[in-house]
Amino acid sequence: MSRRAALREAAYWAMREDEGALADAPPPAATDIQAMLDDPAFGEALSEVAAIGRLSDEEVRAMRDRRRRAIGGGVALALVAAVGIGSWQSGVFEAAAPFVQHIETRRGEQRTVQLADGSRVELDGATSMDVTIDGKTRAVEMRRGEAYFDIAHEESRPFTVRAGASSTRVLGTAFSIDLSQRLVKLAVYRGKVRFGGGTGDIVVPAGWRSSFAGGRALEPTRFDASQQDWREAWVDTDDMVLGELVEALNRRGGPVIAPPPASLARLPLSGRFKLDDAEELLGAMGEVYGFRVARQKDQLRLISTAEGDAKSSFE
Repeated sequence: MSRRAALREAAYWAMREDEGALADAPPPAATDIQAMLDDPAFGEALSEVAAIGRLSDEEVRAMRDRRRRAIGGGVALALVAAVGIGSWQSGVFEAAAPFVQHIETRRGEQRTVQLADGSRVELDGATSMDVTIDGKTRAVEMRRGEAYFDIAHEESRPFTVRAGASSTRVLGTAFSIDLSQRLVKLAVYRGKVRFGGGTGDIVVPAGWRSSFAGGRALEPTRFDASQQDWREAWVDTDDMVLGELVEALNRRGGPVIAPPPASLARLPLSGRFKLDDAEELLGAMGEVYGFRVARQKDQLRLISTAEGDAKSSFE
């Protein structure tokens, strides 16, 4: 006997008015269906369905009145009891409510979060974002910080990350976004990403990175996606200034680094830096760039001492 036929037989048995016939051994699933029909929660669920405007109160009352008088109506009700509530929750009667999640890390905290769609996000310290996932869209509003996204592929639901004025749109891929005070940086590790501000968007493939500044996405450049990155306390960049490095170091914890003076904040850097010891790294840089690091309790300050060689790089 097919599942459909077995369910029909069980529903028929549960709907019988002839109490003598009910003395016979019930078919499989009949007891469960009877319990569902008699459960007050079932009536409440029908009332909730009515409240959303799909069924009127009169229709719900008519369904209740018919449930032990009409075999066809009984089968329909049994089917509703078995699968109807799940269908209602999944959007047959009403679109499922959006899944909304706020994710935030403290300074010095790194965290990995599994999203409702199966995507994974790794957050650096001092990072904040809001996630909204519904039946048609998946969207992240990134408030600050840096994160690595590994997106579950869903052709019908694109995944969009908004950071500042930039928008990153993907189906299934892996990429990181760094939202700094100066610009938004994107690095793509797998697949490809549409990146921009709505006009003049560019497509950035794996092994390439771009930045968004001044209302547009800049021409992508290559990078080695196999190297360790901020998740292992490394930063590798060909487009960073000292002020941004200070931001990245502050996310890691340790002594707080005060915002450097404007003349130092704009110093361009190029190279690969280890982020696990801010005081040592900045001290080495200061010898070249003409500043020193002063510690005041749990805070570091960068103080200009001379004109540095802004063309040098650290490896």
